[in-house]
Amino acid sequence: MKGVVFTEFLEMIESKFGLELVDRLIESSDLQTGGSYTSVGTYDYQELIQLVVKLGEEISTPVPALVQAFGSHLFERFTTSYPFALQGVDDAAGFLANVEDIIHVEVKKLYPDAELPTIDFQRIDENDWRLIYRSTRPFADLCEGLIRACIEYFEDQGDLTREDIETSDGSFAARFFFKAKTGAKKCPTPVS
Repeated sequence: MKGVVFTEFLEMIESKFGLELVDRLIESSDLQTGGSYTSVGTYDYQELIQLVVKLGEEISTPVPALVQAFGSHLFERFTTSYPFALQGVDDAAGFLANVEDIIHVEVKKLYPDAELPTIDFQRIDENDWRLIYRSTRPFADLCEGLIRACIEYFEDQGDLTREDIETSDGSFAARFFFKAKTGAKKCPTPVS
């Protein structure tokens, strides 16, 4: 897993809870790296899982909720770091439809050895869509956090549901459905 994920996770903890908690998590975890990460390095994703579990114990929060919050944090960072990727996009569906063919292609340019999940996006009709996440790592909660933050960013009105998919090859998969609320109209984005 690319180090940028680790550095962003630690930055999120520091900004919400302080550097002291980051230090405690690193010291109380059995990390091969000793908790030293660079954004361009590659690290075992199990270290991230250890850090998330320790954080959950420290702040008495379930791991899935923490990973979803981290997904939301990553989407927020994405919007500030790569605003061009959102240009000309009107809703979450428009953005999510581009993840595999545009966003992941750009990520591969920056990090050629990155092992990315696959995202299969399909519009069901004008308002409703389905996204299937597949990965060798157990981060469907991260994907859910990213998707929920994306929906919120675009102020889409509707319900997102998730269905974990059983796989026979040891991989992880989840299906997300978005159903727009009947008659919901998106609020226009204010001009600044």
